[in-house]
Amino acid sequence: MGIDIEIWNLVITFIIAPIIYSIRQNFVELKRLDVLLSKTREELAKNYTTKNELETTMNRLIHMLNKLEIKLDKLFEVKTN
Repeated sequence: MGIDIEIWNLVITFIIAPIIYSIRQNFVELKRLDVLLSKTREELAKNYTTKNELETTMNRLIHMLNKLEIKLDKLFEVKTN
């Protein structure tokens, strides 16, 4: 019976313990990657623009282009006359 217990201890030590350690390390790494993914999602959301911001910027750009068009029209009118 003493030999059976020693064999069982060896099985636990050399086979099951590394498997349990490996599984634990995988869970730790998974948790770390989950945290990194969450941070990445938060950082990406900072770079997005809202529809209102986009609309305001586009209206401002169109207004500037219209002013430029008017100035160019005036310049060409003066040159052609």
